[in-house]
Amino acid sequence: MNAQEIRSAYLEFFASRGHAVIERAPLVLREDPTTLFTGAGMQPLMPYLLGVREHDAGPLLVDSQPCVRAQDIDEVGDRRHTTFFEMLGNWSLGSADVEQQVRWFVEFLAHVGVDLERLYVTCFRGAPEHGIPRDDDAARAWVTVLAEHGIAAPLVDVGSRADGDRDGMRGGRVLLYDAEENWWSRGGGLDGTPVGDPCGPDSEVFYDLGPEHHDPSTGAPHPASEGGQFVEIGNQVFMRYRRTSEGFVLLDEPSIDFGGGLERIAAAALATPDVFDVSLLRPLVDRLETLSGRVYEDDPRPFRVIADHVRAATFLAADGVRPGNKAHGYVLRRLVRRAVVHALHLGLDDRFADELVSVVAEAYGDTYPGLIAQREELGTVLRDEESRFRRTVHRGLRELEKLQGATVTGGDLFVLADTWGFPVELSVDEVRRRDMALATDWQEEYALHRERQRARSRAAATSRE
Repeated sequence: MNAQEIRSAYLEFFASRGHAVIERAPLVLREDPTTLFTGAGMQPLMPYLLGVREHDAGPLLVDSQPCVRAQDIDEVGDRRHTTFFEMLGNWSLGSADVEQQVRWFVEFLAHVGVDLERLYVTCFRGAPEHGIPRDDDAARAWVTVLAEHGIAAPLVDVGSRADGDRDGMRGGRVLLYDAEENWWSRGGGLDGTPVGDPCGPDSEVFYDLGPEHHDPSTGAPHPASEGGQFVEIGNQVFMRYRRTSEGFVLLDEPSIDFGGGLERIAAAALATPDVFDVSLLRPLVDRLETLSGRVYEDDPRPFRVIADHVRAATFLAADGVRPGNKAHGYVLRRLVRRAVVHALHLGLDDRFADELVSVVAEAYGDTYPGLIAQREELGTVLRDEESRFRRTVHRGLRELEKLQGATVTGGDLFVLADTWGFPVELSVDEVRRRDMALATDWQEEYALHRERQRARSRAAATSRE
């Protein structure tokens, strides 16, 4: 199955098991000022998970939610990070049949072609100091369900991530970790759980890419490692507790919240370590190969950055965001500008953004028909921003070239930004890409120059008054 088919299969799978299919939320949640964008599938449903409201569609829900995580922008370029992704989600509000949830997810993964032999699972090892026992419900469910598929799943208590880095998995498949890895709360971890909030253990599901993808400098391979062998494809949160001023108490009506990345599940179904091989992203890579005459496998980073950033920018523009210098608009502007810089790395001196918008619309049009209806307008938004920035980027790159062979300082970066309009984050990207020397204190010096400029501007404004 391709990614589009997996999305449809997921919604149909849970609809046939009594879940109501709900519409996706916009990427900008006007009722939630805590974040710029919808960054997780559960975010639009927090009022229902917190028990503030009851959902009109009932207690069993399923959806596919587009998300944007701008904080991941600097990570894009490797084989797994994207700023835009879709989160497949299902919820059981006010009920928590753990074994049923585990069984459903395993059945779904088998249905879409994921090799179950490559699954590894983490569960919560408990926190006796807080009176919270080990999550035996989830651990037993995984051991039982995997055994039903002929897969032995030894249970091993790993401990912390550092313990795993040192000792590895010790032959386990269902692995127990501490609260840093397997406890969900809005504040993060046990101690970060806000008083009054529901919270609980979670069970993360990983796909094993194989030992050839592990970085041994990180220690032994295990799911919570940064080594690269394991990629998370799903997370089941079992909201069983509420934190009070006295500690953690059991909820009368626990809930289950599941979220799984569509692109990562599709990559697992293809048995590829590269999410840019999936059918929602590969058409963008293919079009870039045609436009540039370059081969993706020879230098994948610029292809990945452009494909991800144009896709994210297209969805943001479709939800009403326009390029600007503040908040949401600045993120959209930054996405387009980074795409332009990487397009130059591919030798793309002509406009490309509006053509790639059409590729995005074709890949997503069946599910999000608004992209088709707005295709011309969205292309214009991105094309105009691209054209404006191309004039700036050529000047900035020429000035940066003059610094070749020298150590680039915060003052140099300030001049590039202030005089030539070249954003500092793009300057730093280019300095690192070209293996130029960058002063260790560049951030402090850049901030000092910027504050001096602001002081001069304030003084000038005062004198005019």
